[in-house]
Amino acid sequence: MNRRARMRICGSYGALTAALLFLLAANIFCGSVKLTPGEILSQLFEGGERDMVWSIVWLIRLPRLLGAALLGGALAVSGFLLQTFFANPIAGPFVLGISSGAKLSVSLVMLVLWRRGIFFGSGGMILAAFLGAMVSMGFILLISARVKRMSVLVLCGVMIGYICSAVTDFLVAFADDANIANLHNWSLGSFSGMSWEGLRAAFLVVLPALLFSFFLSKPIGAYQLGEPYARSMGVNTGRLRAELVILSSILSACVTAFAGPVSFAGIAVPHLVKRMLKTAQPIYVLPACALGGAGFCLFCDLAARTLLAPTELSISSVTAVFGAPVVIFMMLRQGRNEGV
Repeated sequence: MNRRARMRICGSYGALTAALLFLLAANIFCGSVKLTPGEILSQLFEGGERDMVWSIVWLIRLPRLLGAALLGGALAVSGFLLQTFFANPIAGPFVLGISSGAKLSVSLVMLVLWRRGIFFGSGGMILAAFLGAMVSMGFILLISARVKRMSVLVLCGVMIGYICSAVTDFLVAFADDANIANLHNWSLGSFSGMSWEGLRAAFLVVLPALLFSFFLSKPIGAYQLGEPYARSMGVNTGRLRAELVILSSILSACVTAFAGPVSFAGIAVPHLVKRMLKTAQPIYVLPACALGGAGFCLFCDLAARTLLAPTELSISSVTAVFGAPVVIFMMLRQGRNEGV
């Protein structure tokens, strides 16, 4: 790699890190109740009685912004792994219906257990979401074995997502009145439900998956050049494909379990990161996807909380506004490349 490329990558990492730090600070200070740095610092260093400022910062905003950053990075990395697996930039957990499958399974488990007066913790939600994501991924893999055109596969994924969403709506219709509001708000997508307990559970699942994905950078880079080339380099392509499926499902399932479905971030962020870095090498793209996904979801969550405050928008609606144009651009560009 020449000096100019190294400088561009270092500059991109610097810009992503600076944007992430700025958005972390903005999410602490901004909201329906605006806080000054002096008010927050007084709670940090002066001690005394805990008041409303302490509750807003430590019980609401801090776990929420850390959760948005962690899950946003997970979603972007999941999207990159799926794009590598299917060798297409349009692939993503939301478009392929994987997030919708995870949402359906969590909703089903919630309603069944709530009817019996049983409430399960973060681990149960992650497990339920993972099972739903794996079922949806199984259908996608079966279809991909029969369908060679990626546009048809994406369309099938969208249909699977619609079916899962429709079944979820039917389940909500049979929920008790006391549970409908919670289930409905969660199904729209929001980081507002993040707590320190949930953040710890998400951290224990997401961080190992992200680290393992980064350790696969070299075989993923070989796989991007084609399976024959990867096999010639000693890569076990069958195991690698299974690892890509499992890791992407774990990451997207964890996001769905805590925040509900979050649309388009898993597709748009990897594409923007690759254009910024001017490379698709996983050793550079994977960490940048984690930073970019964290910043993107922090920005969208800030917009969801502040644009119509005190009314809060669903995170999926805001990510769609900023992510869908990127997806449209990619589809148009791919259509031109295919001569459609």
